[in-house]
Amino acid sequence: MGASLLRLHFHDCFVQGCDGSILLDATPTIDSEKTALPNNNSARGFEVIDMIKAEVDKACGGKPVVSCADILAVAARDSVVALGGPSWEVQLGRRDSTSASRTTANNDIPSPFMDLPALKSSFQKQGLNERDLVALSGGHTIGFSQCQFFRNRIFNENRIFNETEANIDAEFARERRASCFAGSGDANLGSLDGSPARFDGSYFKNLVEKKGLLHSDQALFAGGSTDSVVKGYGSNNGRSFWFDFASSMVKMGNIKPLTGNRGQIRVNCRKVNA
Repeated sequence: MGASLLRLHFHDCFVQGCDGSILLDATPTIDSEKTALPNNNSARGFEVIDMIKAEVDKACGGKPVVSCADILAVAARDSVVALGGPSWEVQLGRRDSTSASRTTANNDIPSPFMDLPALKSSFQKQGLNERDLVALSGGHTIGFSQCQFFRNRIFNENRIFNETEANIDAEFARERRASCFAGSGDANLGSLDGSPARFDGSYFKNLVEKKGLLHSDQALFAGGSTDSVVKGYGSNNGRSFWFDFASSMVKMGNIKPLTGNRGQIRVNCRKVNA
């Protein structure tokens, strides 16, 4: 679940800020982000957040003291640590939103089909720079992706941009075609790097070898302005990556938080308090 919980925090922060909006179920007044294209049938871990919320409230005398947004932020950090990655101090005090936006989720969560300029623009919109983009993309050192998101790449034709997907190692593409087929298997999983349950720097080494699974992964090392950062993160045992990833996670966790009297502390992470 580690990669999934990290992804929930990321997808939460890119929509309305880090406010727990991704956790809200659909109602007549809530346009749930769970059904947005980047999340539908792929975002998971909601029941884990529910379990954590119940335990935290129990420890706080049965009262909702800690927000669901803060729980997402801490769960993301603890997931990275549990899988061998760096730790950082999670700043707390976020409050939960009383709204969600499927439209904003569709527009603002970076697509796996994006090229480098689009990725940079997407991150800049959130106040994150080019180095943050590369560091946070390194979260793909853990977890999996569904075949539907990398099929075009491994079959050497990116229909999204109507251009040939040439920046890929032929043997790597051949291996991935064994479980992701040209016309079927949309939900079949492929690991984002060779050690999907270990947080390390192999993701960046893979990019240098043209073995990025997603188009948006390989876009970080394709002759552009981020090539040198990728190379740096793939060397020195990933130490610079660890430091920058932790720093960028704190920065991302500070995107437009609700504080003071704004928002609420939800009793149930899936719905707005009555």
